[in-house]
Amino acid sequence: MTPGPQVDRATLLAYSLPGLPIAMVGLPLYIYLPAYYAVDLGLGLGIVGAVLLAARLWDIVVDLGIGELSDRIHTRFGRRRPWLVLSLPIICLSVELLFRPVAPVSWTYLLVWTMALYLGWTMFLLPYGAWGAELSTDYHERSRISGAREVASVLGTLAAVTLPALIGGDQGDALNGLALAILTLLPPAVAIAVSTVSEPPPGPRQHQSLAEGYRVLARNRPFRRLILAYLFNGIANGLPATLFLMFVQYRLKSPAWAGALLLEYFLLGIASVPLWVMASRKIGKHRAWVTAMAIACLAFLVVPFLPEGGVLWFALVCVITGLCLGADLALPSSMWADVVDWDTAEMGTERAGLLFALWGVATKLALALAVGISFPLLELFGFMPGSATGESDGLFALAVLYAWVPVAFKAIAAILVFRFEIDAETQADLRRRIEAGPAG
Repeated sequence: MTPGPQVDRATLLAYSLPGLPIAMVGLPLYIYLPAYYAVDLGLGLGIVGAVLLAARLWDIVVDLGIGELSDRIHTRFGRRRPWLVLSLPIICLSVELLFRPVAPVSWTYLLVWTMALYLGWTMFLLPYGAWGAELSTDYHERSRISGAREVASVLGTLAAVTLPALIGGDQGDALNGLALAILTLLPPAVAIAVSTVSEPPPGPRQHQSLAEGYRVLARNRPFRRLILAYLFNGIANGLPATLFLMFVQYRLKSPAWAGALLLEYFLLGIASVPLWVMASRKIGKHRAWVTAMAIACLAFLVVPFLPEGGVLWFALVCVITGLCLGADLALPSSMWADVVDWDTAEMGTERAGLLFALWGVATKLALALAVGISFPLLELFGFMPGSATGESDGLFALAVLYAWVPVAFKAIAAILVFRFEIDAETQADLRRRIEAGPAG
């Protein structure tokens, strides 16, 4: 089978563009918002952790419904693009009310608007990811597409990191500025993407029941292996993301360096994407990803031993893990597109929306567990932001949750991925079977 045509740069740019403003929603949700509502608005770590976990569980239920609907509903404008347009008013209203609340707020306020934002975000991200997976059938071109989309996402994350520093003020001022930027940039980015990037025609369709579809997935070895690996790696990444600001402020006692450290980390992540894509061409996607995870684990092992004020040593850790970030950005979602091929070949019908919904479930469950586990454990071990109460045990618990617990989860993910079944040759064979149809 000959490789599929390369997606031209203009199409790749237009498709990737919405990834920038939508990523500006993500970083505040994971890094700024929990601490802002827990500490600045006074809801408490335990309550905020429980509320965000509940909102994530709701989000998981929504994922499955949106994924299934985006596969089944066909319109004259396509299956994926209409969802991006429909999600815009929900996202914009939720960002306005969640990022710019008028104090005092309650836990119900946080829960309702977080759930609303997750609904809009899911309506956007799942069809967006499935759309990208369908833009090419080529094993390596998929890494290029997912890499471009994730580079745009990291640029959005960088904007979310640097904008608060430019604005100044407290976390409330930062969230206010981020809300304004999101509301300004997201609608035109979506308009450009949906008006200039076409959708490929849908793949083969048959009318199996949903129950039969899940039975096929249960027999799909690459699916089981990759989604578990992604879940464990997601927890490993979610814990440091959730605890980063508190670690720098209370463990390293260097809050002024937080913005620069995040900027360094994400810039290196962007720069390393092409390197990991090239590495995947040489040794395969799964081996390249395992290599990156192993290097990141080694770097994180030293973090709890860093002294107060050890910013330079921590900056070196951020350099190493930032260079590994490029693999997390480009390779897992490209591997998931290959899992979609496996499912299509076995099932006889294309279900990218449903499979990316399950991918979203793993992503969101990982981040929910990161907040829902870490915040209550910090309270249990006596960590109180801004207080000396239980400082020694609490700060050690913070360091362990930030570094060593993620190493354990990432090691499990690497073991799972090491024997991943789909390489370039296998994926080419899957495409031959799909294109040959049921008779093939």
